[in-house]
Amino acid sequence: MRLHVVNPNTTASMTTKIAAAARAIALPDTSIDARQPAMGPVSIEGFYDEAFAVPGMLGCIRDADRDGADAHIIACFDDTGLDAARAIATAPVIGIGEAGFHMASLIAARFAVVTTLGVSIVPIEHNLKRYGLIERCARVRAAEVPVLALEERNTDALAKISAEITAAIRDDRAEVIVLGCAGMADLAAELAATHGLPVIDGVAAAVTLAESLVRLALKTSRLGPYAAPRSKTYAGPFSPFQP
Repeated sequence: MRLHVVNPNTTASMTTKIAAAARAIALPDTSIDARQPAMGPVSIEGFYDEAFAVPGMLGCIRDADRDGADAHIIACFDDTGLDAARAIATAPVIGIGEAGFHMASLIAARFAVVTTLGVSIVPIEHNLKRYGLIERCARVRAAEVPVLALEERNTDALAKISAEITAAIRDDRAEVIVLGCAGMADLAAELAATHGLPVIDGVAAAVTLAESLVRLALKTSRLGPYAAPRSKTYAGPFSPFQP
């Protein structure tokens, strides 16, 4: 099967890291097609960045869908543009945040999320409420690490993330940690070994769930808000995106 993994920001090194994490967990007969938009922010840190990341990301979804992708994965923990992507894609679409939350809920009563910056806490909490999992989440914590700092291992990013995991175990009684950024994909195994509890990378979780949907021949239901958008004219620079 062919899985399309889209990094909604424009940082190529992060796309490479995400692709490596996806390929490391994928089944032998699964190919990973990793893409990023040509337009949008270099990182997504809060609602404003997210708004400008969506058009380019949707363009990647549209193109990969036409190229025959069996499923799509949105590799931003805020699940940027997930609903819109499900409306336009023929293949199923999974967000790494949603995947990480659901995977955690299968192996623990209480999980905590450790994300990058404090500005991301409320968007993640909003998603937890939407997915019906807010009561299972002990707390969403921020390590106060800019997203692009995760691209350089010589920073103190790992130490700050590790400190938040320690606090989540001690103060929040967390039994599982969900890493709240695709840029943390390469840290999960190391942090799990350090802290002695499961640490979930949303990219890996989304790949395994996407493979399951494809194997079960399950696609997005069109009986509701994910029905294909009606044809209409989009003006100005958005004209290439009109349905």
